Amino acid sequence: MGNVNAIGLFDSGIGGTSIWKAINELLPNENTIYLADSKNAPYGLRTKEEIVALCYKNVDFLLEQNCKIIVVACNTATTNAIKELRAKYTVPIIGIEPAIKTAANRTETQTIGILATKGTLNSELFNRQVESFASVNIMEQVGYGLVELIENGQIESQEMTQLLTSYLKPMIEADIDYLVLGCSHYPYLIPAIQKIIPENIKIIDSGEAVAKQTKSILENNNLLNNSHGKSTQIFYTNGNLTVLKNILGFEENVFGREF
Repeated sequence: MGNVNAIGLFDSGIGGTSIWKAINELLPNENTIYLADSKNAPYGLRTKEEIVALCYKNVDFLLEQNCKIIVVACNTATTNAIKELRAKYTVPIIGIEPAIKTAANRTETQTIGILATKGTLNSELFNRQVESFASVNIMEQVGYGLVELIENGQIESQEMTQLLTSYLKPMIEADIDYLVLGCSHYPYLIPAIQKIIPENIKIIDSGEAVAKQTKSILENNNLLNNSHGKSTQIFYTNGNLTVLKNILGFEENVFGREF
């Protein structure tokens, strides 16, 4: 039977559902509980202290639901609070970081771009990561306004296209060949981004790597759910319920809740 308790995931909103989709695809037997803290999005504009406090609140909520492992499906939360979370809680906690290493190891033009939140780009963890690839030119761009537009269901809006174009144009001109998406919201922008960038620029996000890491940690801790009954996926948001349902593509087990 294995451990039927759920995998808990949280993000500063609906963006981390991109991580949830990757995990659900790789581990369809697993029950999951997803928490969208949209009311407090974006975390990227908050102080480290605020981010840590919000993360504690989110993890406490998920542990009340008996989650066996926590996935911090938010780059800003990971880069600012993962150390504090691991020090405070005993359950395994998985973070999500921009895939700089993958892009830096593969680039042929020696120039890569990263689109992320201010909170991620300013974090100590991110800057340590960047320092280890000094030979590669890393163009950093804060995605001001992108999370807010995604949270409001404005992915295909003219404003979104204008913002993305202004952020990506300098990277294209600098001859990047990899674009790293450093926010779990941003994979939902891939179709819009692909209309702007040339075909030779490859986009990298963290979803698949996080899913593999989740599976590995569940296996190593004997926490896998080996039952073959239908798994349950539950979603909570303190923001716009309709936007979350639309991004998921279904309505069942999606609940509005204050937390």
